[in-house]
Amino acid sequence: MAKSTKNITVLPGDGIGPEIVSEAQKVLAAVAGKYDVEFNYTEGLIGAVAIDATGSALPEDTIAACQSADAVILGAVGDPRFDNDPKAKVRPEQGLLAIRKALGLFCNIRPIRTFDALLDQAPIKADRLQGVDFVIYRELTGGIYFGEKGTIGEDKAFDNCVYERSEIERIAHLAFEAATKRCNKLTLVDKANVLETSRLWRKVVQELSAQYPSVEVDYLFVDNAAMQVILNPAQFDVVLTENMFGDIISDEASIISGSLGMLPSASVGTGSSLFEPIHGSYPQAAGKNIANPMATILSVAMMLDHLDLPEAAKDVRKAVDDALNSGFATIDVNKDEPQSTSAVGDRIADLISAEVSA
Repeated sequence: MAKSTKNITVLPGDGIGPEIVSEAQKVLAAVAGKYDVEFNYTEGLIGAVAIDATGSALPEDTIAACQSADAVILGAVGDPRFDNDPKAKVRPEQGLLAIRKALGLFCNIRPIRTFDALLDQAPIKADRLQGVDFVIYRELTGGIYFGEKGTIGEDKAFDNCVYERSEIERIAHLAFEAATKRCNKLTLVDKANVLETSRLWRKVVQELSAQYPSVEVDYLFVDNAAMQVILNPAQFDVVLTENMFGDIISDEASIISGSLGMLPSASVGTGSSLFEPIHGSYPQAAGKNIANPMATILSVAMMLDHLDLPEAAKDVRKAVDDALNSGFATIDVNKDEPQSTSAVGDRIADLISAEVSA
């Protein structure tokens, strides 16, 4: 039987992006050696490297390569040269917004879970973190980030927040379906006591809940939700929210794992899905072989699930857990005996390959 082939577009991006993506591909090579699958790669430019090469944060050939792929792996986007230049007309982050629009990536999925080996590293008491395992469904292409914006004179600016029922319904269905496969609990995070858009979110979710009778639905204002993520994160199962609230809540929740370098994400929608770590480009570490590749590798595990390779995804997650439990990790996780980026990638790939000969 011929091997199945998966066409993957790789966007290494800026800063540590190329290093961590390289380790993810190393792990995928180990997966390909164990399972009847072949990964074909096409590389594209995004972010600051794309601006430097083409003047655009997302060139047309990158968009075309992503649209024709079975999945997309993204490293990181961002460069301090642009952060420190308020007059820059093209910015690396524009590439992220553009790829979400081009691929119709309306839903960002961020699993938040704790690792036993890292409980003592999170700035929250360990007893609050035991067994924490929830997932955030963040709407990604609407709301204030994409609303009309502008300035009036030099002293007035505006950013409009707009949502349509259809935008809310499509991601709410995904979140409800996820809840039915988990613990049958969904929490909508909004600001319905103040915002009209939040009141529409709440109305739509209340109506849709009738289609998912097994799912318990509760509602939290975003300020209370931000507090509850720290006070009692184990109460959550599936969290559904709009774009800006999701951006803030998911970054806040990232500290629960003990390191930003541990959290993966997926962005799904109407076209090819995109998989990336939640952390930034970490330019201070670029080229030093010290960045944690585990979030990118765990993003690849999410990609394998998406590509109907669930056993391969389990292997990748188990290999990451085994490496962590043995203390084989980069300096953000193991300050006493840190390993390099490439050494961690080698170890995880070897753990997967070892099961082939076992």
